[in-house]
Amino acid sequence: MARSRKHTVVATSNGSQVGTHYTPYFSGYIESVQYVKDGTTPYTDGVDFTITADETGENIWTDTNINASEVVRPRAATHTTAGVAALYAASGEVGDRIALGRDRVKIVLAQAGASKTGTFVITVADK
Repeated sequence: MARSRKHTVVATSNGSQVGTHYTPYFSGYIESVQYVKDGTTPYTDGVDFTITADETGENIWTDTNINASEVVRPRAATHTTAGVAALYAASGEVGDRIALGRDRVKIVLAQAGASKTGTFVITVADK
């Protein structure tokens, strides 16, 4: 049975309205990423964030002009053994969960407002 765990990051912006924060190192498959707009000093409406794997730089979730809480279940494009995009017969790319091996998630904020906070919850599964 697959075990799931959550990494919660309370990410604060600095006086320049930006910030960079990290989860602990882990290995597993990213099931979901949740941004929670909460607290007494939430990000200014229109916050932007870029969420990537720290060591590899693989994109996990990039979004702009966010005004409310949101949950995504990011997937990476897959490829055939020939290195070309794997496609569904009807149309579109085949996606699969993003796997991290002894890496951490990097959260970069922009346009967050000065000294504001938001919470990110990354749910990870072993299998």
